[in-house]
Amino acid sequence: MPPRFPFDNSYARLPERFFTRQAPAPVEAPALVALNRPLADRLGLTLPEDAAETARLFAGTTLPEGAEPLAQVYAGHQFGGWSPQLGDGRAILLGEVVAPDGARFDIQLKGAGRTPYSRMGDGKAWLGPVLREYIVSEAMAAMGVPTTRALAAVTTGEPVLREAVMPGAILARVAASHIRVGTFQYFAARRDAEALQALTDHVIARHYPEATGPEGLLDAVIGAQARLIAQWMGLGFIHGVMNTDNMTLSGETIDYGPCAFMDAYHPDTVFSSIDQFGRYAYANQPQIAVWNLAQLATALLPLLPDRDEGIERFTALVNGFSDRFDAEWHAVLRAKLGLATEDEEDAALAFDLLERMARNSADFTRTFRALSGDTPQSARDEFIDPTALDPWLTRWQARLAAEARDEAARITAMQAANPARIPRNHRVEEAITAGVAGDFTPFENLMQALAHPFADDPSVAEYEAPPTDEQRVLRTFCGT
Repeated sequence: MPPRFPFDNSYARLPERFFTRQAPAPVEAPALVALNRPLADRLGLTLPEDAAETARLFAGTTLPEGAEPLAQVYAGHQFGGWSPQLGDGRAILLGEVVAPDGARFDIQLKGAGRTPYSRMGDGKAWLGPVLREYIVSEAMAAMGVPTTRALAAVTTGEPVLREAVMPGAILARVAASHIRVGTFQYFAARRDAEALQALTDHVIARHYPEATGPEGLLDAVIGAQARLIAQWMGLGFIHGVMNTDNMTLSGETIDYGPCAFMDAYHPDTVFSSIDQFGRYAYANQPQIAVWNLAQLATALLPLLPDRDEGIERFTALVNGFSDRFDAEWHAVLRAKLGLATEDEEDAALAFDLLERMARNSADFTRTFRALSGDTPQSARDEFIDPTALDPWLTRWQARLAAEARDEAARITAMQAANPARIPRNHRVEEAITAGVAGDFTPFENLMQALAHPFADDPSVAEYEAPPTDEQRVLRTFCGT
């Protein structure tokens, strides 16, 4: 049976200056590493039964009927520095599919070869970042975080030169769209009001049909980003490279390069090797979101009839992010602490716990998961000084008692908010190292362990352990 993708490529119907039509580069010997069949079913795809044919499909060597491959153009601020033209330098958008429920999704091949936006790059990807993005994006989806998804990973049979010669690979990525803040910045910088209007109309129709005009779009994106960043923070996730070209209008997490989850909690934690000054540290992520959203607001200003009035209204909207984020973040923290009602002291209670965790190098995930069990006192084991938690435990248990909530209900609710397993850095690196050597068993085992991250499962309990001193990963690297 030939492959069938229910394509309806609305982005390809936008003006030609939005992209360059570009076919993926052919590869020598594609081989399938992983295929996300549940996601393929969700998208309504019909795939070949033959693994080799499937590998050719997701390597871009053969194209499904209806594909209109293209590379999107955009600009962006990278670590605060302006780049007037970026774009898909190693990714090809095959097209958009409309799922059986009517939802629309992009299918993109990352590592599919050079494009006009590649600049000095070769447009290829090596296996390490492909496996990293596959693991982390699927884990994020399993934990309920809006994210791009991994549909398939293939090796290309070709070497890729980075610091050393590495095996080449391609990731088939799925997103509600790949439109970024930087997409708007690109056209605003060129004073192309016609393109800005077309892009605004497209994003509203695709993601926020209830929004009206540029102001409604900005308001909707601010809300989506406030929810997203609060979810990141609740999992101890650090994106690592929150450039404006890595912030989507859809509110999805995108571009898992130097990302990482914290082991021991500290608000200043940085993993990214390219974030030398901590611009994108864990605790800075909400403020960076505000900065990025201000750039989106600036890009949308040319669409308003009165610039001065628009600046005033947009400034108020962007400044309102803090309150919206705080509301989302406090809701996340209440859920993590098993609180079903709101009290004005709840935020102080949560922040007191975080401060004690930071002073005692308590593991973020394990501390909250221990509190979620029937013996929450076991969270003391995560602290250098276990007694440091005792005063907080007394306050927390008094707060729980005031709700008179059923204990079993509290445990169930907390365990649904606090994962037992995350893609810890040392496990991801273990999977990559083995995969580069041709052994994908650690990758497959890790994916199985992360498939149901909130469930207690003794068979994968080893993935809940923090790294030893020898296993600890202190730096993560960009996938290019």
